[in-house]
Amino acid sequence: MGAVRDPEATRARIYEAAVAEFARHGIAGARIDRIAAAAKANKQLIYAYFGNKAELFTQVLGRSMVDLAAAVPVDPDDIEGWIDRLLDYHAAHPELLRLLFWEGIEYGSAELPDESERQAHYARKVAAIEDGQDRGVITDAIPPGDLLFLLVAVANWTAVVPQMGRILTGGDGPDRERLRASIKEAARRLVAPGGTP
Repeated sequence: MGAVRDPEATRARIYEAAVAEFARHGIAGARIDRIAAAAKANKQLIYAYFGNKAELFTQVLGRSMVDLAAAVPVDPDDIEGWIDRLLDYHAAHPELLRLLFWEGIEYGSAELPDESERQAHYARKVAAIEDGQDRGVITDAIPPGDLLFLLVAVANWTAVVPQMGRILTGGDGPDRERLRASIKEAARRLVAPGGTP
């Protein structure tokens, strides 16, 4: 009796292997044969399920972004709590920021393959910030998209370049907690209504 095929399990293994491969090597450096070997899947299945390497990367990053949005929605009523949850998420899932970093290296300011879907993804986050501005719980002195960009940059940079965080602010333990408190304080000041920290 032959093995029972489970296409969803195979797709999941391919996805997990692709996340690891792209996070480690970027788009240009990733190899489909390594993804296939890690997923214990036929290379042709990867092409059948996901398309070429660039399409696979786009799908992997897109799903990772959806996972983040579901796990850590923007909360204009509790920016410090949102920052805490964002820091925790990226500590547990460092591959997402690596994928975004590799995407930036590969595409720069050129249009992304899934640009319209990504704009829709971020539009929901910007709308949450704008809602907080409309209700007066966060400043309207900075346009909502700019404010979201700044908040994400403040929260994510330490995970993107941990070596700089260690060199500039110290290592683990108390230093890491102090940096987290500083990031939350910076975010609080960025969003403070009426320009008052």
